[in-house]
Amino acid sequence: MGFLEFLIILIVLPMMVAGVMPLIGRLSRRLVPDLIGNVTFFALFVYVIFVAKRLLGSNPAIVQQASWFNTPLNLSLMLDGFSLLMLLTVNMITFAVALYSIDYMEHYGAKANFYALLMLMVAGMNGLILTQDLFTMYVFLEVAAIASYALVAFGLEHDGLEAALKYLLLSAVASVLVLIAIAILFGTVGSLQFGDLAAAAQAPEMRGVIIFCSVLFLVGFGVKAAIVPFHAWLPDAHPSAPAPISAMLSGVLIKVSGVYAMFRIFYSVIGLTPSLTQIILWLGVISMFVGALTALGQTDMKRMLAYSSISQIGYVIIGLGLGTPLGVIGGLFHLFNHAIFKSLLFLNSGSVQYATGTRDLHLMGGLAKRMPITAATSAVGSLSIAGVPPLNGFWSKVIIIIALFQAKMHLVAWLAVIASVVTLWYYLILQRHAFFGKLNEAWSGIKEAPFWMSLSTILLGLLCIAVGLLFPLMINSWLKPAAEALTGPIQVALNFFGL
Repeated sequence: MGFLEFLIILIVLPMMVAGVMPLIGRLSRRLVPDLIGNVTFFALFVYVIFVAKRLLGSNPAIVQQASWFNTPLNLSLMLDGFSLLMLLTVNMITFAVALYSIDYMEHYGAKANFYALLMLMVAGMNGLILTQDLFTMYVFLEVAAIASYALVAFGLEHDGLEAALKYLLLSAVASVLVLIAIAILFGTVGSLQFGDLAAAAQAPEMRGVIIFCSVLFLVGFGVKAAIVPFHAWLPDAHPSAPAPISAMLSGVLIKVSGVYAMFRIFYSVIGLTPSLTQIILWLGVISMFVGALTALGQTDMKRMLAYSSISQIGYVIIGLGLGTPLGVIGGLFHLFNHAIFKSLLFLNSGSVQYATGTRDLHLMGGLAKRMPITAATSAVGSLSIAGVPPLNGFWSKVIIIIALFQAKMHLVAWLAVIASVVTLWYYLILQRHAFFGKLNEAWSGIKEAPFWMSLSTILLGLLCIAVGLLFPLMINSWLKPAAEALTGPIQVALNFFGL
């Protein structure tokens, strides 16, 4: 098994570095925290790629008892295609965010504390993805959540503190609901291991308990994923946070603590029943439209992006909730794609605010003349999220829509098409107000974003293009194993693509 025996590294390494970061910050305020933080995140990303090569080449899934220096830990880890895709998404986006933070976080100060909190968030997400029992999942969920509360309020400004408090209160309610469901299942079954719970859930006498716990999990993780009507915290938290944290929240956190946790439980433990499928599907449709229509009326750049996240999570929920092999492929692909282009767009909004000091689209105009890299990468992200071919967002959306037509859900399929048109509409508005037209004289002296901020957005922009052009490779190498971990073999479902 080789290095696969050390999956615990993905959890322990960021925790250990987070523990020494405050001390490092006393020795160096900028250079050393930047160096150690980025090297650590890059090492985690490379390790996930190494693990992927080993896993995808030999084993469909790995379950192991975690150990540290040959000492067994009371922690059982599971790695399959689904968790591997999520690990790739989290650690790839985190590395891009860390690069961006080298320049962006200069004016916030306390960079060592920032990297320490970011490390804890990543450790929590990696742990949540790898665990195979509900209580450990809950513990890591809270580790990531607590770090995220502090990061939202990191600037110590009024808006950030208010948004962090709202986020904390609503997230705490969600956590309580999840914990109640976990306690009920433990009291009934006597175990919280996924396998034990899945076997017990098949018993007829468990039907009432499973239905009640399903509702608790749906609401609890629905809040974490910001699904309508459980989304009230997101439009405040995302715009108020520093741009790198906005990218982390929207790019990966709501997907891991909300979408991943929900569907890992529904697919691997409880089972996706027809009635539950219908509820999830229509929650996805409502989220898709409420998010899109609300984004259409925003003048705050980051607030528009925040409502857009609600809309795009709707697509992911629809694909995964549909439950068909093709729907799951589309949902997972859009989850991965959204992490890329939404992180890119939030980072670009941070670059604009960094240069101009405002998020108000009506005060911008013509910024492409002064910030060509930011304008170009923002255009790529906007066209990607709107589903314009051949960029990555087009392929994930078209797979979801085709899956809906195959499942005879024509109304939902056409609604998804309409929502995509609305998405293109408000992103064209964003591009026109921010980057096109006559340059506002107030911004005649601004410059392009600093090197590391620009490099991060260029890498994410190129990734949008590369994944769109090479999407068959992405489907075969990463998405098929992820979908098979949930639904079984999917080769027949993809025949229409010639894959």
